[in-house]
Amino acid sequence: MASSSQSPFQDEVQINTIEMHTAGEPLRIITSGFPQLKGTTILDKRKYLKKHFDHYRKLLMFEPRGHFDMYGVVLVTPDVEGADIGAIFMHNEGYSTMCGHAVIALGRYAVDHGFVKNPTSPETRVGIQCPCGLVEAFVEYQPGGSNCDNGRTGAVRFKSVPSFLFAAGLTVDVPGYPVQTVDVSYGGAFYAFVTDSNVGVALKSSPMRAVAEAAHAVSEAVKSKLTISHPDSDDLAFLYGTIITDGKDAFSSNATANVCVFGNRQVDRSPCGSGATARIALQYFKGHIGLGQSRTFESGATGSIFTGKAVQEVTCGQFKAVVVEVGGKAYYTGSNTFSLEREDTLGHGFLVL
Repeated sequence: MASSSQSPFQDEVQINTIEMHTAGEPLRIITSGFPQLKGTTILDKRKYLKKHFDHYRKLLMFEPRGHFDMYGVVLVTPDVEGADIGAIFMHNEGYSTMCGHAVIALGRYAVDHGFVKNPTSPETRVGIQCPCGLVEAFVEYQPGGSNCDNGRTGAVRFKSVPSFLFAAGLTVDVPGYPVQTVDVSYGGAFYAFVTDSNVGVALKSSPMRAVAEAAHAVSEAVKSKLTISHPDSDDLAFLYGTIITDGKDAFSSNATANVCVFGNRQVDRSPCGSGATARIALQYFKGHIGLGQSRTFESGATGSIFTGKAVQEVTCGQFKAVVVEVGGKAYYTGSNTFSLEREDTLGHGFLVL
């Protein structure tokens, strides 16, 4: 719990947000009241936020304003050509390099709130600069409506950064679990993949906290075993989480289920957009699917759905990679104005594990 007698907040706090969810996973979009972030690039700004203003993340993600599994984004001025907005993602442990569910929500938000000057029908392109690179979202757009009417189906698809299989069949020892091997794949963030049978849980019947603990144990084992690298930046080279799947990786028209656990045992309510991207790359490079073959991913937490497919072969440094397209739906849930009273030390943010 936060109990410091000296507040890290030097000025009056009043922060406005728009609240959305994508396939059940929350997104808190910070619209005003957040400090200016210094830096030339988005990765510089991410570092600056982590070093100087991490207390704002805790204020907005933690209780009493958020919860253990809250997710948020602060918008920044992009620094790459083709981007309409820049996004730095935050969660219960820190800062993501990519977030597909947030991209889906931000695509719709950007169209509805004027970040794209000339929206087009039936789809409007939105360039979103994420810490991992430029991601293109395509938002179903129906002109003539008000904020929450534009794209009222909520449908958005995005094309992510080049994604690749980093390590296949990695042997790991996970104390307390029967895991023998895992795969590690990149979809804007690095994930370990393991089947539910290999960790002794059932995605649709085991308590979600048991699934989260199993995934966290796998993540810790992989971190101790594997040195991760990325051709573009060392800031991208870390294991973000573990995705437990039902093992149905071979191409099928039926849905395949998974649960993504990232950060500090944080459970994604959606099928996980960057996770679906990484899983498509894994399936493609292990020969389970071909270009253009669409898979349906089901969240083991909520039953919500994303679609995904590999659409183009590319390279990423020394890796053979694919561009992956992921689709889902996002909806508005409300708005907030948050404040902090000077004597409220618990209001700085706390988590009950």
